[in-house]
Amino acid sequence: MKLLHLVATAVTGLLLIVGSLDLAETGDPAAPAATHVSPRYIESGLEETGVENMVTAVLADYRGFDTLGEVTVIFTGAIAVLLILRNGLKGEEDEA
Repeated sequence: MKLLHLVATAVTGLLLIVGSLDLAETGDPAAPAATHVSPRYIESGLEETGVENMVTAVLADYRGFDTLGEVTVIFTGAIAVLLILRNGLKGEEDEA
């Protein structure tokens, strides 16, 4: 069974490495994000969102649903950790 896990992990790692070879270089001005998305945010961000800060406009308006999803995942994880820790503390009080 350990061999199966090792093979699955190795294959997944290999696929991730092969997939990352096609990514654009960091800071490449010809990357799709720099040629299509960024100019739109810069040119019409203030008009479309009404927010002067470009980072806030992108995170709160353009990527609002994505940011909401990330916050939901973090909140759910925090609640789970708090519930686990709370149950662990209750178990120690009962033993004392």
